[in-house]
Amino acid sequence: MRKEALNFRKTAGKIVESIKLVGNLRVKVTHEQLLLASAVLAILLIAFLIRILPMRWGYHLSEFDPYSHYRSAQYVVDNGFFKWLTWTDTQRWYPQGVLVQRYYYPGVAMTAAFTYEILSGLAVPISLYAYCVIFPVIMGTLTVLAMYFLGKDVGGRAAGLFAALFLALNESFIGRTSLGFFDDETIGIFAIVVFTYAFLRSLDKERTWNSTIGYSIVSGLMLGLIFASWGGAAYPFGLMIAFSFILILLKRYSRQLLLSYSIACGLGLFVAVNIPRLGLSYLTNIQTLAALGILGLLCLCEVIKNTKTSKWKLIYTSSFIVLACIAFVVMFGGAGTLDSKFMNVLDPFLRLTNPIYQSVQEHAPNAWGSFYFEYGIGIFFVMAGLYFSARNPTNRNLFLILYALTSLYFASSLARLLIVLAPAMSILWATGLGGILKAFVAVMKETPKTTLQRKYVFGHVGKEFSGAAFILVILLLLTTFILPSIGSGFPRVFDQAYTPVTIMSSSVPIRPDEPVLEWYETLMWMKAKLPNDAVVASWWDYGYWISIIGNKTTLCDNGTFNLTQIQQVGKMFMSNVTDAVKILQSYNAKYVVVFTTFYGEGLSGISAGTEAGYGDEGKWTWMAKIANLDDKSFGNYTLGKDQIYDPDTQQSTYIDVPKGKNTTLYKLMTYARNVNLGTASAVALLDASEKGFEPAYLNGKNYGGIVILVAVYEVVF
Repeated sequence: MRKEALNFRKTAGKIVESIKLVGNLRVKVTHEQLLLASAVLAILLIAFLIRILPMRWGYHLSEFDPYSHYRSAQYVVDNGFFKWLTWTDTQRWYPQGVLVQRYYYPGVAMTAAFTYEILSGLAVPISLYAYCVIFPVIMGTLTVLAMYFLGKDVGGRAAGLFAALFLALNESFIGRTSLGFFDDETIGIFAIVVFTYAFLRSLDKERTWNSTIGYSIVSGLMLGLIFASWGGAAYPFGLMIAFSFILILLKRYSRQLLLSYSIACGLGLFVAVNIPRLGLSYLTNIQTLAALGILGLLCLCEVIKNTKTSKWKLIYTSSFIVLACIAFVVMFGGAGTLDSKFMNVLDPFLRLTNPIYQSVQEHAPNAWGSFYFEYGIGIFFVMAGLYFSARNPTNRNLFLILYALTSLYFASSLARLLIVLAPAMSILWATGLGGILKAFVAVMKETPKTTLQRKYVFGHVGKEFSGAAFILVILLLLTTFILPSIGSGFPRVFDQAYTPVTIMSSSVPIRPDEPVLEWYETLMWMKAKLPNDAVVASWWDYGYWISIIGNKTTLCDNGTFNLTQIQQVGKMFMSNVTDAVKILQSYNAKYVVVFTTFYGEGLSGISAGTEAGYGDEGKWTWMAKIANLDDKSFGNYTLGKDQIYDPDTQQSTYIDVPKGKNTTLYKLMTYARNVNLGTASAVALLDASEKGFEPAYLNGKNYGGIVILVAVYEVVF
């Protein structure tokens, strides 16, 4: 017993010693590190909470495109990735359907499906739909974290913290990474920030070759992820090409640049050519050929750098120029052009020839006032940041300047691309803020002067003034982030929380006290009541909702792949009832959906039934233009009415336009509106002489004076 007790004590002693050793292994954290970690976590928490606030309107996907990504993710989870490669979705673009891999980038859907399978393997209780809804919030928060590391590399820890905070509170970035916005940008902006961070790190001359290769691989994989996820991949790819060329012009060539560029470009293009939508033909794209040309120029720089005699340097340079000219003639003659959307960004005037592109609101150019609304007083700090970066032209600062100026042009050209500008503006804002406050920080750290020194030495800015400068900066920041916007009772960073997701607002830009359920209820009715094989016609704006939420076959949707079919749908709406029925019969479409908004009764100064312009009554001009019809012939004021202005009396009169009032769209909207208002002439608009539509489901409600109404009609052949 005594021996056993002794052995037990020895064993216990060993366990105690082991525990002590474990205690010795604990990581020692300084007070500064603890404060830094707390600040980063606080910023990440702010980013997450702001983006999850739209949950007050329900747990739904937002906008339209996120539904297509969710549909792809669901198909991959149910059938596997390789099935997706051959999947023709016959429920859309009836009757031919759509070969999904030909028209869609798989990155967003595949990333969500892959990570969801991991969560499922870990027994995390979440559905794929719920995961897709919160996925943008997660990616937005991770992007803010990546921004901290990029900002820290550019301007130090303080700049990293401010850059992360500014990106977390950026209105455009919040809008595209908030709850439910399961779209390309959730992956794209994250990959751009990480790509920039890794690529610039790989160029550090003091870095080991293994480290350079590691960061180059990361940058290449991020570039590949952008290619797989977003048509906007042309921007970071072009940015890398232009930046490398500028470094060559500035005589900043290094072997790290050659190695990093080669790996990043190679990996990115390897992923690109394996994306079905891009394919091997992407190698003949003008941008790709330009990238290969820069690679050849970098190789020439390396050869010349290792050549000692001027004679051979001249020979190598001349040979390269000759080969480059031959390649230009041979390859560029058969090179493919840039993507049409990218060309529309480079040259906004091209949109004037493309009505379907013009009809999308987010494709409109940005007014300069929108930049001030987006960044407020931060614009002045951004300009200071550009100045400080130009004064210290390191590789990182040169890249930042190039990124800022080019993304500013693209954001001016296309409203949607404000989100691409956000990371550059956040870093420049942080850099400018840090540069301005740096002098005041130095003053506050100075040792107080003695009485004798203060008497005989020329006076300088005191600590009190420096403290006042800090307070002023805080107040300026408050005007941008804390104080409410004009016409709003809450800060602009919370706008998203008070704006319902699109399906819960029925795509109407209002802020009601309750969800606007007309579209959602109509889709649920279609899903439950219409035959499984029913073909539904609507304007393309609502195609994703009808096919994915309503689970019914549609003729066209937000993918806008088949312009001819969209033209036919537009022509159907702008034709008389007889011709419209013939078009619908050719597609075997048994149901038609129209969406209209108008002012209800009880509003002072506005008569009941006046069009509000948020529904198809505001889209008919695009239906006519896309169908190659003269929209003015249907009414120059609104559908079915002309406005005639008399300069003598300075008054306008309105006359009926029979052609406009005879359109199918006008009759279907007017019938539904009159039924809602209870007027006696409701049924007369669908008389027996041109019977073609029977009302199947009318769903409308008054929200603060605006009636939201969705009408489903059955087609009578």
